[in-house]
Amino acid sequence: MNSLPTTPLPINEPILAYGPGSPERAELRAELERQASEIVDVPLFIGGEEVRTGKTVDVVMPHDRGHVIARAHCAGPAETHRAMRAALEAREEWAAARWDDRAAVFVKAAELAAGPFRAALNASTMLGQSKTVYQAEIDSACEVVDFFRFGAAHAEQIYEMQPLSTDGAWNQAEYRGLEGFIYAISPFNFTAIGANLAGIPALVGNTSVWKPAFTTMLSSYYLMRLYEAAGLPAGVINMIAGDPAAITREVIANPALAGIHFTGSTAVFNSLWSQVGANIGSYDSYPRIVGETGGKNFVLVHPDSDVDAVRTALVRGAFEYQGQKCSAASRAYIPASMWDELAPELIEETESLAVGDPRDLSNFVAAVIDDRAFAKISGYIERARASEDTEIIAGGTTDDSKGWFVSPTIIRTRRPDSETMCDEIFGPVLTVFVYEDEAWDDTIEVLKNTSRYALTGAIFARDRHLVRATTDALRDAAGNFYINDKPTGAVVGQQPFGGARASGTNDKAGSMFNILRWVSARTIKETFVSATDYRYPFMEGDGNA
Repeated sequence: MNSLPTTPLPINEPILAYGPGSPERAELRAELERQASEIVDVPLFIGGEEVRTGKTVDVVMPHDRGHVIARAHCAGPAETHRAMRAALEAREEWAAARWDDRAAVFVKAAELAAGPFRAALNASTMLGQSKTVYQAEIDSACEVVDFFRFGAAHAEQIYEMQPLSTDGAWNQAEYRGLEGFIYAISPFNFTAIGANLAGIPALVGNTSVWKPAFTTMLSSYYLMRLYEAAGLPAGVINMIAGDPAAITREVIANPALAGIHFTGSTAVFNSLWSQVGANIGSYDSYPRIVGETGGKNFVLVHPDSDVDAVRTALVRGAFEYQGQKCSAASRAYIPASMWDELAPELIEETESLAVGDPRDLSNFVAAVIDDRAFAKISGYIERARASEDTEIIAGGTTDDSKGWFVSPTIIRTRRPDSETMCDEIFGPVLTVFVYEDEAWDDTIEVLKNTSRYALTGAIFARDRHLVRATTDALRDAAGNFYINDKPTGAVVGQQPFGGARASGTNDKAGSMFNILRWVSARTIKETFVSATDYRYPFMEGDGNA
């Protein structure tokens, strides 16, 4: 290498408006129609080959559950082992590649996602994951782009971190990919998470076996096509689908497992960690385990807050993407002095939210992801309806006749430790506890000890001293903390994302901290004039001996 390349200055991808008459709206509508009119045969992508096993699972639109949009081929043990071998075979050449060549692949992928792949990624996310156009745009277009642009720049920052050199020696730090392969497991709720979990480790020289959620197989298919178009070498990212537990058993039993990059439920992450622990003596190296898991995200409102700002934050924070964001607001603490003013407009606005097919761009809310989610969320609503301690004050209706629709629901509870204040529901359900104004400090203590999670949280207050005191008091309650804003919407390069406690390892997706987990540093010392005598000066006599 006869240059010191600098990656392009990363900027966050602008969010397109999709207003009436705009070119992006017309292009998206055409792509939605095209994708809805076909059934994509989604193969396994292993070592640059498309593998079809004949054992398939139908992928349907959550808002139109009888409409099949893809058939995903499933991997058995043979295909899982083939994917692991492909990752290991690709590792040596990919890890030895110039870092700027690796970065160039992902910078190109970012530009393709921002341009010619934008409509396909957004349409597949809207149809397969039931996202409205805005929710798809900020995910499968903008965040995918941002992960790759900022990832390249963050990798460059890591490579620039070099140790001090002294006279006669040159010290260097080399940041290698991990020895082995990465197992990337991505959830249904963000296409960009799949891009991050497999793509960012690859950027710094790793290869992976990527298992997306079945419900994302259409958008994941287009991500693989994006990688091909960007020039990613065969075997660097190998995408397989199938029985999650069966695939995971095979992967975790492989001595070459170097790391797990996970987003999903706390229970599954606990299981992964336990399985690795039980197998720890068999690995070639200790696997790195990075996970972002559950949350029970809060909004704490002080009496001096702006009522309109609180109402807007609750509606957007709780009900955008049907409450299926890791960061979604699901419990709120409202002062009694504000409640009578806030409640009528909050209820009216919640019940006015348009619910339906995301292809109708006037809808604010679409369907929840599948029948299991529908049943789980419905169960919480019905138990709240039956409880003497809770009252459903908005929404509370469900309908699975065509798609898995749950109306945006607000529950008022008399107990701050009620079920829906403690459990992660992962749906469009917000529970409100109204506290007495003079109980502000007590409410903070209740909030801190109600949930085992610590992902996101928000406070609304005007007094600066109170803002500082509350921020300090809630230091451990959330990994992403918002002041006078909703607890959702973290942007790559601006708000690195992740939480602690039962919410994960807090390795901050979208930052240099996350990338550091996927490199193994080697320190190199080169001495220019080597010592030629083992003796040290202190060994010489002083003449009096």
